[in-house]
Amino acid sequence: MIKNKPFYERCIEWRERHISEKQLVLILSFVVGILSALAATLLKTLIHGIQYLVSHFLIADGGAIWYLICPMIGIALAAIFVRYIVKDDISHGITKILYAIAQRKSIIKIHNTWSSIVGSALTIGFGGSVGAEAPIVLTGSAIGSNLAKLFRLNQKTMMLMIGCGAAGAIGGIFEAPIAGLVFTLEVLMMDLTMTSVAPLLISSVTATVIAYILNGMDPMFLLETTEPFAINRIPWYILLGVVCGFASLYFIRAMNGLEQWFKRAVQIWWIKILIGGVTLGLLIYLFPPLYGEGYDVIIQLINGNSTSAFVSSPIASIGNGTWLIISYFTLIVLLKIVASVATNGGGGVGGIFAPSLFMGALVGFITARILNVTGIVVPEANFALVGMAGLMSGVMHAPLTGIFLIAELTGGYHLFLPLMIVSISSFLIIKLFEQHSLYAMRLAQKGELITHNKDRSILTLLKMDNMLETDLITLHPEMTLGELVKVIANNKRNIFPVVDNHNHFKGILLLDEVRNIMFQPRLYDRFTVQDLMNSPQALLTHDMTMDKVMEVFEDTGAWNLPVVDEHKKYLGFVSKSKIFESYRHVLVHFSEE
Repeated sequence: MIKNKPFYERCIEWRERHISEKQLVLILSFVVGILSALAATLLKTLIHGIQYLVSHFLIADGGAIWYLICPMIGIALAAIFVRYIVKDDISHGITKILYAIAQRKSIIKIHNTWSSIVGSALTIGFGGSVGAEAPIVLTGSAIGSNLAKLFRLNQKTMMLMIGCGAAGAIGGIFEAPIAGLVFTLEVLMMDLTMTSVAPLLISSVTATVIAYILNGMDPMFLLETTEPFAINRIPWYILLGVVCGFASLYFIRAMNGLEQWFKRAVQIWWIKILIGGVTLGLLIYLFPPLYGEGYDVIIQLINGNSTSAFVSSPIASIGNGTWLIISYFTLIVLLKIVASVATNGGGGVGGIFAPSLFMGALVGFITARILNVTGIVVPEANFALVGMAGLMSGVMHAPLTGIFLIAELTGGYHLFLPLMIVSISSFLIIKLFEQHSLYAMRLAQKGELITHNKDRSILTLLKMDNMLETDLITLHPEMTLGELVKVIANNKRNIFPVVDNHNHFKGILLLDEVRNIMFQPRLYDRFTVQDLMNSPQALLTHDMTMDKVMEVFEDTGAWNLPVVDEHKKYLGFVSKSKIFESYRHVLVHFSEE
């Protein structure tokens, strides 16, 4: 009988007999690390290959006019690829991971193991002003999710494998193993035990080692020289952290607002390509540092070579005064968001890792240059370096990721203290204004976000449709007390919703309110339901999140509340007791190790 089973089924049964789940998780975390590193290397190779072809065969031969044309070509190719081949939305990669963890039982579609690589390579290779890191994190997480699904692992283990994929992707593309681990804990907000940390470390370290073998061990942003940290500059690093915090606020709100506007204002896909491509092309023509990821500009700034990033612009023909340079880079900071939204909104595929690093380096440089102009001497290269950590900490709400990632990216471990000062200052500022990171904001607005707050996370898993009680007998306002008594006699509930002929909700009638008159037949024709009904303490709507529902219950002190749709049509009741019962059931599952 066993021989007749499919080969795959026999493999699963052999694994279950000979390899425990804990052993399998460690093995898979190693495999995920290798595959994530290979995917990251492939993506970087494709991007650099396309950039080489574009710069040597188009821009070199045709001149600067190709700066206007190439970004639109990349956006168009990526949009066509997504629309006709993938046939699925692959933008906002990390938001999709958070959604999969919160709402999709940690299942990520298998096409995400390769589609983001192709889409982002086309976008960035032709000059799209976004980053490759979010697409590769989605790729790594998809690898982890689908491997776990292949071996029929449970949901909690699948979530862990998603984390392994994310950690491996960060380790592979940045060669930053600690940042890979910390990113998973901070940004993906996984509530993991110490036992779960080991697979994350295995994936992150494995991916980093593979990346070292394939790409060498030099940091991505190699520092030539930096000034040592001086204690008397701590106030200025705090100032930079505050500036980064407000720059992060601009980043989050401008990015979110422009994305929503673009999505509402332009509905036809090819017009999106046209508008996004033309906008990006013009911006790159006037401000060449906006071309691609911008990593060359970062290297120039953290090595004190800001002039090289300025002279490539047509604006440099005006002059090279200090305030002109400051104004030029300030404009780039403001317009980087526009360039990124034009890229992704037009149909391109990319993330905000690179834009946040790029803007952080510029903010650090601008702050240092202004301080130097006013007579306060600070190292511009150091400020550009720690500015990257400050902006990343604010945008992602992840100060530890900012600290360790920049230290590992640059080899600037001797600047750990200023990295910490700037990161935490930026984080504290942004938390005053925004509760969630840009990644989590989209899900939080829909009530679909899982966080480290276990109570709120469990409420997020509860859905209104599952809480709705629809077995209550409805009454009509014109019903008499006599007719009501007959209904009560055949019903065990003590609450009755009142609706009109079109099912519009009118009020509620409680058994306690009529108990003193229901046994007086002489009153049966005197009173109607409309005379006896009351307004509820509050109305719930069908699209409310469960944590909002609980807030309403707490504010009103009610035990049962009616639910209506947007037209105030009655849908059912929600009781606090049912929420508590479901909460306890989910809590048992949620807390299982």
